[in-house]
Amino acid sequence: MSDAPLLVFADDWGRHPSSCQHLIRQLLPRRRVVWVNTIGMRRPSLSWSTLQRGFCKLAQWLAPRRREELPYNLTVVNPRMWPSFASPMSRLLNRNLLTRQLKPWLSSLGEDAVAITTLPIVTDLVEALPARRWIYYCVDDFSQWPGLDQKTIAQMERDLLPQVDDVVAVGETLHDRLAQLGRKATLLTHGVDLSFWREVPERPEWPELASIDRPLLVFFGVIDRRMDVSFLRRLGEGMSKGTILLVGPTLDPDPLLFKTPRLTIWPALPYEQLPHLAQAADVLIMPYVDMPVTRAMQPLKLKEYLATGKPVVVRDLPANRAWADSLDLAGSPERFVSSVLCRLATGLPTQQRAARARLDDESWKSKAADLERIIDGGRVAPEPAKCSQ
Repeated sequence: MSDAPLLVFADDWGRHPSSCQHLIRQLLPRRRVVWVNTIGMRRPSLSWSTLQRGFCKLAQWLAPRRREELPYNLTVVNPRMWPSFASPMSRLLNRNLLTRQLKPWLSSLGEDAVAITTLPIVTDLVEALPARRWIYYCVDDFSQWPGLDQKTIAQMERDLLPQVDDVVAVGETLHDRLAQLGRKATLLTHGVDLSFWREVPERPEWPELASIDRPLLVFFGVIDRRMDVSFLRRLGEGMSKGTILLVGPTLDPDPLLFKTPRLTIWPALPYEQLPHLAQAADVLIMPYVDMPVTRAMQPLKLKEYLATGKPVVVRDLPANRAWADSLDLAGSPERFVSSVLCRLATGLPTQQRAARARLDDESWKSKAADLERIIDGGRVAPEPAKCSQ
């Protein structure tokens, strides 16, 4: 049914700009949305990051965000949850807690409401919450993510897949993995806000940037075990001057990362500042390790990097190969270093700049229109194969 209201289970609204948040923002002008912040899927530990996350959740439960701070048509709820799904008892407890808290919200949306989840941990709610349709929007292979309860997540995803009405995958590797699990998925790759990344207002240079040795190589995103320290260390050793700047939350990366020459780490910046940071960079980099979790990833930052007009050097991974004509792929530390040094010397090649013209067809508005067809029971036409020569 057209303009059906939505019940969305995902990462915390406003915490970071996920693909689901980009899509839902496009739908808000014409659909009511109840967005459910969850506790996430990391194993509880006595680490500082876990304590910070716990305090954040307590603050959400005790002092909900004021309505005027949210976009039109959006309601954000923070249901109380037990911080684990590892045992049958904890799953049952969370099923009962969430059902009791969310049923009134679902009722307020009406009988036409459609539920969308990016998280397998809601599998026990599909039968308990009578949404008209359920959609699993698969954004990552969380069963491979470092720091997560991988075994529990894998089991809950297997439990979820037979129950939902539709499955959406953001990349071909995820699409193929879901097929191996017996579930056909619709491919819907990430979009990009071109004006946000291209039309960057002038601003005074940050004092912190002014003191950094140039040239400047920038990565922004989560800094964890997915960083390939061998790539970064070889790069630092191969530079006679300049700085490698990693910007984002630090979640238990390889300790050797902190011994990398010419490397500086900043905490996460507000999303609105990232285009300014990108414009200050000489080369944007994505030095991910080659492992199952990164082969399944569809990094949001890939198209954002390309939209900036800056040279981009990335690890040779499946999600990046579709844009091989627009950037430099590196399968080894030596190739990574030589590609970065080449782009520092030459800038963005004319051929790569021309190849990025197809970003014009990758807007979040067009991706949200595809998602709406799935929400309303339709199907998205297969995406055309992309040239990677």
